Amino acid sequence: MNPSDDTVAMDEPEHSRREHLRQLFWTTASACAVPWLLPATARAKTSPSPFSHFGPLQAPNAHGLCLPAGFTARVVAVSGERPVATMPYVWHTFPDGGATFATRDGGWVYANNSEVASGRGGVGALRFDARGRVVQAYPILSGTTLNCAGGPTPWGTWLSAEEFPQGRVWECQPLGRPEDAVVRPALGCFKHEAVAVDPVHKMLYLTEDEPDGRLYRFVCAPRDWPSGARRPTLRDGTLQVLQVEGLAASEGPDGRLDVAKAQRVRWVDVVQPASPQAAVRSQLGTRAPGTPFKGGEGLWYFQGLVYFSTKTDNRIWVYDTQAYTLQTLYDFALTGPEDQVLSGVDNLTVSQAGDVLVAEDGGNMELCVISPDRRVRVLLRVLGQDGSEITGPAFSPDGQRLYFNSQRGGRTGPGLGITYEVSRVT
Repeated sequence: MNPSDDTVAMDEPEHSRREHLRQLFWTTASACAVPWLLPATARAKTSPSPFSHFGPLQAPNAHGLCLPAGFTARVVAVSGERPVATMPYVWHTFPDGGATFATRDGGWVYANNSEVASGRGGVGALRFDARGRVVQAYPILSGTTLNCAGGPTPWGTWLSAEEFPQGRVWECQPLGRPEDAVVRPALGCFKHEAVAVDPVHKMLYLTEDEPDGRLYRFVCAPRDWPSGARRPTLRDGTLQVLQVEGLAASEGPDGRLDVAKAQRVRWVDVVQPASPQAAVRSQLGTRAPGTPFKGGEGLWYFQGLVYFSTKTDNRIWVYDTQAYTLQTLYDFALTGPEDQVLSGVDNLTVSQAGDVLVAEDGGNMELCVISPDRRVRVLLRVLGQDGSEITGPAFSPDGQRLYFNSQRGGRTGPGLGITYEVSRVT
């Protein structure tokens, strides 16, 4: 069941200018023509998102989930159990980042990381048929360490990122096997968190989960992603870090700059790109290039904008790839009391209607929605699993179902991980 390697890059229009940040949300799906498998956003339909308009949370259901009226949920996988009774694969421990990929039979795959240490991590996959039934469960990466987040590619693969000082990024086939996965050293050696692809400028963005982590980009060399090529090889390019103008190297964005307003940035080549970057920064001290961010987490790209979260200061950032500007979209410290419901920001994704969904690592174990008017609402809350965190939010290809995990949750409370699906009642 291995997918073809024949893939194509996105054909996405460039925008001359962006609207004010209150309007900077994704409103259309990306265009792509991969024949076998695609990220959910690439083949999503334009039907209204059920996750844009909803009321207050109701009493917890049988799974301990508080949902708005009109929504339902089911468990699709539990760590330590077989998602499909007739298949040997046991769902992995500590599920983390994930994404869905449409299959040509009308179904889809949910690829999901396992954040386990000492070479016991990897990626598992759930395959759904066109009716939404789980029909297969299998590994697509094994023997890796602390696979935290990552990101889908426009050519239909999953980039799984390792979160430890020598961590790498692995490219996985959602319909493949562990032996099909390929390590991508050119994407850097550091505590990786998430990855996002900009197919227009032929770049990849990466977050780093360190107290002084950087926002990276990998600029594909022309021979790595030639004009007209269906995809890059991800072997040849330049690794860079973002530097906010007006700040010295290694100086944080707090204090002297009002980051609620757009700040000009530039990109600086990293030093010793093949070496662990935290160790390189330790050697260079204040000469280390790049602006530090306080624990980079979730990351997503669409139509020239890169959204990412930083957990220690509870911020959601937006980088404009055309204007070369950076500013905050959400800052917990600056929000009014009515919006101070989102804390412990972590993984993020976006609905077809342009709503940014942010998962909490801590907080109240909630998955929150930031709507285009910047209003923050709670979509769901998990009860009885306070020692856990919400991970891996991802929409089905038609945008009508939402998957997420409680990383250390179980059927009746704490556990080794549980994966849910949420949808509207029909």
